[in-house]
Parts: sequence; structure tokens; C-alpha cells
Amino acid sequence: MLHFTRWKIIAALLTCLAGFLVALPNFFPKETVQSWPSFMPKKQLTLGLDLQGGAHLLLAMDQDEIKKDWINNLRDEARKELRDAKIGFTGIGTQGLTQLVIKLAKPEEQAAAIKALHKVRQPIGNALLGTGAYDVDVLEGPDPGTVILKESEQGLRQRIANAASASIETINRRVNNLGTSESTIVRQGTDRILIQFPGLKDTKELKKLIGETAKLTFHEVHPSISAEEARMTKIPTGYKIYPSDKGEGGGEFLLREQPVVQGSDLADAQPGFDSRNGEPVINFRFNQIGARKFGNFTKDHVGRPFAIVLDDKVLSAPVIREPILGGSGQISGNFTVEGTNTLAVQLRSGSLPTKLTIVEERTVGPSLGADSIAAGKLAGIIGGVAVVLLTILAYGTFGIFACVGLVVHLMLTLALMTLIGSTLTLPGIAGLVLGVAMAVDANVLIYERIREELRVGKMPVAAIDAGFQRAFVTIADSQLTTLACALIMFWLGSGPIRGFAVTLTIGIMTSIFASVTVVRLLISFWLKAQPKGRIAVVPV
Repeated sequence: MLHFTRWKIIAALLTCLAGFLVALPNFFPKETVQSWPSFMPKKQLTLGLDLQGGAHLLLAMDQDEIKKDWINNLRDEARKELRDAKIGFTGIGTQGLTQLVIKLAKPEEQAAAIKALHKVRQPIGNALLGTGAYDVDVLEGPDPGTVILKESEQGLRQRIANAASASIETINRRVNNLGTSESTIVRQGTDRILIQFPGLKDTKELKKLIGETAKLTFHEVHPSISAEEARMTKIPTGYKIYPSDKGEGGGEFLLREQPVVQGSDLADAQPGFDSRNGEPVINFRFNQIGARKFGNFTKDHVGRPFAIVLDDKVLSAPVIREPILGGSGQISGNFTVEGTNTLAVQLRSGSLPTKLTIVEERTVGPSLGADSIAAGKLAGIIGGVAVVLLTILAYGTFGIFACVGLVVHLMLTLALMTLIGSTLTLPGIAGLVLGVAMAVDANVLIYERIREELRVGKMPVAAIDAGFQRAFVTIADSQLTTLACALIMFWLGSGPIRGFAVTLTIGIMTSIFASVTVVRLLISFWLKAQPKGRIAVVPV
């Protein structure tokens, strides 16, 4: 086990050298690192909110808006199923935001209507585990010829959970488009989202970016009735009045409620300028499905206006001069240059499923982090010196090899964290210290095994070899169980717990390499350096 082939020696030394080079920038100020030659690594570890300060936002989802969107979609689906089943109805009304009441034209068709409406239900949960259910309950109404569609509790919980996941994904994309990738965005409770941005002091632009829903839709304008006429008489079924984004003077528009194309069909959106008047605009491009829908619509409605709606406000309602078959176009409105940039990012990231309200906003100063870093440095120096002295006192020359292994372990851990872009937080530092402790523990196990082999009378080289072999099994067992715990923490945890799990996982992997491979390689070099036949005493 003490024999190393040439390629193994080269691989181990190159790994150590690469680790030192990648970890090196973390020990110098950012300005110094930027002045280094271009071939030197310059990436540094990102410090978390608790170490460098930053912005802390807690957002709450609008549950009523989620329910409203759901019930509107459910009403459209119910209409379609009843029409497909050729069952007449005289009205579909809402009761609150969680149930629909359908009045049938013929009360005797109630059973057939319930059977047809079962198609709008979506299964949720797991039937195999006995938790299977539907998101909607279809019930007989209290009056003859009425049917009630009511959202189930499981359905509501799943809808809110889905909206939270979609919101987190959208915010992540918007933030990444700003070039800020070290943020922490996690769900908190049932309907809240916690956002932390280390190093960010001014949250104005950020709040504007994540505060807008950015729900873009393209609607058909009613061909013959204006919004004013509809308001004075009756709004046609399937149509709705939308205000203009230009305020009260911009007027209102009567649009078909069901959009022709939605923002989810956008493939790209970029800020630009109108070639005719130089005003800021947004150039958009649909995906294949959106382009086909938009092309078919404009082909059938040449000479008629269509409306571009953002967050339920009409940006513009241009007239279709000719079919738009290329799947691309331009959105103009009362935009500023900064506004088009922000809106383009929002459109590229997709719309939020619901409006988010800021319920808590804090700016954390870096003083707490500076104190923690200073205290951590002092504790690290005292602890490191104590560990080095005790290891050398206890194991002599082999103790020096163990200390070299600890340095390699620490540098490799920092290097891997830097490469994967991990954020270092206070819990992460705790994981780092725990990794060092496990590396020390591994060396203690190896050396105590070697001492046991020497006590039973084995020759020095045989005792060292047997010590590494026997200790390796114990080290692997203990560190693999810790690794399993760290992976579970990463899977189930969030925020600081995940940071701790990541640091601990990396620390376990590098400690095995440093304690077993690097220390064994150093001992192998030491053995080769000894005159033949003179290894009478093992310095352990």
C-alpha cells in the first residue's frame, strides 16, 4: 500500500498544486487579485449575508389573486366540457374565490353534467400511499339543476406550493439576468419567499425588478363595440374592459378575455429603439407554437386592431396591416430607456404567477460579519497552532506529515468551494472546522493503528502498511455515514443548513484524499529517503 506508481505521484502532486492555485486568491484583497497576470486564477469565494452584509427581503404572495386566476380558468374549462357534452346551461357564477355554481338549462341533466365536469379535475397526491385526491370536488347544488365545483384543501395547498416554486424560479432568472448569482431565494412558510442578496446596499432597482408581475398577453379587440358602449349596455360574454397604461386620458379597451398568445410563448425580448421615431421599444420573438398562433390570428384579422396587454393594462392596440408570420414584433408604449431594459429582463424571465408584496425589508450591515470574521481568524490561529503543536508532540516526524495533510485538506476544500461558486456563511465556517477535525481524527486513527502493529512486533515498514490498511476501513465507514447525513441535510434543508451541508460534504471528500493519500505519499518519500536497513524506529 506504500508503493506509488509514477503516474499516481504526478496526479497527487498536480491535484495539490491546482488546489493551492485556485484557493490562493481567497487570501488576498480583490484589488490585488485583479492586478495578477491573466493566466492566474482570480475567482474568490462569495461571502454570505451574515459575513459581508446586504439586503434581506421577505415577500408575501397574493393568495386571492391565485384563487381568482384558478377560478377563471376553471370556468373556461367547465364551459368547454359542458358544450362538448351538449349540455345546456343558463349561467356560471362564482361564490367567493373557491367555488363555481352552474345553473343547467334542464335540471334532469344534472347527473350527466356532473359526469362531464369530472374531466376538469386533476389528480393530486399519491394513490399508492393512500393520499390520492382531486384538486376540485364536483357536487350537487342545493337547488334542482345546479352543480357546484369547489376547490379541495389539497388542491389549494398544491396550487399555492406550485405558485411559490414558479415565483422562486422566475425571481432566480430575473436576478441572474442582472449578473447577481450569489443570492439566496427560498420559500418560507406556505406563501412567503425569503430573498437575501449579500453585498447589495441599494434595493431600489431590485425591488422594481422583482415586484412587477410582467404578465404579457395579446388579445383580440371587440370588432364592433367600444368599451364605453359596452359599459352603458352590457359587456358581451367572454369579453372584459381593460384600462390603458397611459392613465385616465388613455381610455379603455373592450378585449376578449381569453388571450391569443401569452408571454409564456415568448422566446426572447430585447430592448431597442424604433427606427422611425427613435423611441425606446421592446423587440420580441415568439417560440414556434406562439409564432404559429400569432400568425394564424393576424392572417384572419387583417385590418382589425389587436391589443398588447401588460399586467392587465393595454400598452398599445395597433391595427394589423398584414399577416405577421415571422413570429417577431415590437412593443411600443410610454417607455423610458431604463424601463425597456427592466421590462425586457422581466419578459425574458417569464411572468410571476401572482403579485408579490414586500412585508419585511432589512439592510444588514457588514459589522456583524467583520466581527465574526475577526473572531473566526483568531480562533482559527489559536486552534491551528494548538493542533499543530499537539500533533507534532504526539507523533513526532509523522505529526509534521499530518500537519501538511491538514493544510492540503484546507486548501482543497477552499478551492472546490471557489470552483463551484459556493457562498461562505457562518454555518459554512462551522462545516469547514468540522472537516478539519475529521481530517485530524483520520490521522490519529492511522497512527494509533501503526503503534498497535509495532507493539505486536511487526517490522517498521510492515507496521506502517498494515496501519494504513486497517485504519482506512474505519475512516471510510465513519466519513461515509457523515457524508450521508450531509447529503440528507442538503436535500431537505435550505439556506444556512445547505451551506453547512455543502462545506461538510466537500470537507469529507478532501479529508480522505489529504489524510490517506497525501500523508501516505509523504511517508513513502520519507521511507525512500532512509538508508537501507536503517529503519529501526518509526517516528510515530
